[in-house]
Amino acid sequence: MAYFSTRPENGRHFLQIPGPTNVPDRVLRALDNPTMDHRGPDFGLLGKQVLDKLKPVFGTTGPVIIYPASGTGAWEAALVNTLSPGDTVLMCETGWFAHLWREMAERLGLKPRLLETDWRQAADVPAIEAALRADKGHEIKAVCVVHNETSTGCTSRIDEVRRALDADGHPALLLVDTISSLGSIEYRHEEWGVDVTVSGSQKGLMLPPGLSFNAVSEKALKASETAKLPRAFWDWKPMLAANATGYFPYTPATNMLYALDTALDMLMAEGLPNVFARHDRHAEATRRAVRAWGLEVQCAEPRHYSSALTAVRLPEGHSANALRATILERFDMSLGNGLGRLNDRVFRIGHLGTFNDLSLMGTLSGVEMGLRVAGVPHQPAGVAAAMDYLSGNA
Repeated sequence: MAYFSTRPENGRHFLQIPGPTNVPDRVLRALDNPTMDHRGPDFGLLGKQVLDKLKPVFGTTGPVIIYPASGTGAWEAALVNTLSPGDTVLMCETGWFAHLWREMAERLGLKPRLLETDWRQAADVPAIEAALRADKGHEIKAVCVVHNETSTGCTSRIDEVRRALDADGHPALLLVDTISSLGSIEYRHEEWGVDVTVSGSQKGLMLPPGLSFNAVSEKALKASETAKLPRAFWDWKPMLAANATGYFPYTPATNMLYALDTALDMLMAEGLPNVFARHDRHAEATRRAVRAWGLEVQCAEPRHYSSALTAVRLPEGHSANALRATILERFDMSLGNGLGRLNDRVFRIGHLGTFNDLSLMGTLSGVEMGLRVAGVPHQPAGVAAAMDYLSGNA
């Protein structure tokens, strides 16, 4: 069967969307292992090993729960295990994925209180603090923040959100989405006082889609004892009971756990500080290329720049979707599309996961050639600017 009928057969396809990301060969080989008996003794050893290895990636010593699901499933698990029907949740709409999380909260019977932004900045911490200070009756039961907004390339300061909660001693839970930041951008679940961290497998963890995660605090576990939203598949209690011996209460994604084990080994071998520095470096080289082209980064606040992806604004009157289609057709490279209100306004360059200097230079070369072919006004200097930075000659 021809899975990629639109692609030429020569060379490799450049998959430079912000996720799912490219999967390293070592991880693909791990997926190829024979399926294990998920009730046998060997599986218990694998389960315990993977659950323990996950903790430093989240920056926690507490439990991390694994679901066979996309990140959307982990969103739902975070909400239904900690909240009750009619609860008020404070949510900052930093982009499309924050918007979708708010929609989910509404469908579950929660009452989101929305803080809007222009989608060019991260979470508005002063607005969060003001809302919490005004909430004298503590109606707000949780604050939900997307750490790295994949639609805009803006990264929120979770440590500052925690300080906003602490400033008035507000008891609300802090729920954070790290789906596009875990394993790419520094994150400290425990130190930043996060109660539930949500994540997924298909981005910085370098895996295919299919696993999602909740890292949970003691405070969140306590809240789950009285939370009244319906839950069955997503219930933490049976998961944690089975996980104590490395098993799961239902059939897990066995071969994906092989792959996760290998991916975690790769991250630890490189060292998390080195992983984060690599992502920082490639993000800065990308932004230098964008500025040299004479284009604009969607994230307008430098301290909120994402190290996982860069969203690029095109000049008025030019179609980002048409540019992406041209680049795919002519140069066999996929770039991320604009989502929600940014549809056809921006394109997104993913520079996360298994990625090196030559991967980035190939990506930026494809973009620069695409800008020329599509007739988008630009200066043909972006590739050179990134090259100068990466080679130490900037």
